[in-house]
Amino acid sequence: QVQLVESGGGLVQPGGSLKLSCAASGSIFKLYAMGWYRQAPGNQRELVARITTGGSTNYADSVKGRFTISRDNAKNTVYLQMNSLKFEDTAVYYCNTIPPLNPYWGQGTQVTVAS
Repeated sequence: QVQLVESGGGLVQPGGSLKLSCAASGSIFKLYAMGWYRQAPGNQRELVARITTGGSTNYADSVKGRFTISRDNAKNTVYLQMNSLKFEDTAVYYCNTIPPLNPYWGQGTQVTVAS
């Protein structure tokens, strides 16, 4: 059974940085493009960054130039480096495959940007 476990969230001031990690168990990690998604209160879940198995990346316009997604296939881990954080980045952040597979949604990690 595959599990995706997100970590690294927290409370940060505007302009600050956080690095999220997503550890995957099971054998799916190397087979899929992976993405970081987020869901703010009252909003739908949205994809903010994606990375292919070969390392190509894409970003939502709202985070382009501030967030960097990366993956370590040897460690079955995908990362999201978040810089220059804004109030509107506050959300629960999740990782999942591209496209997302329902059984793989984890608990997510809360990111709160507040002064």
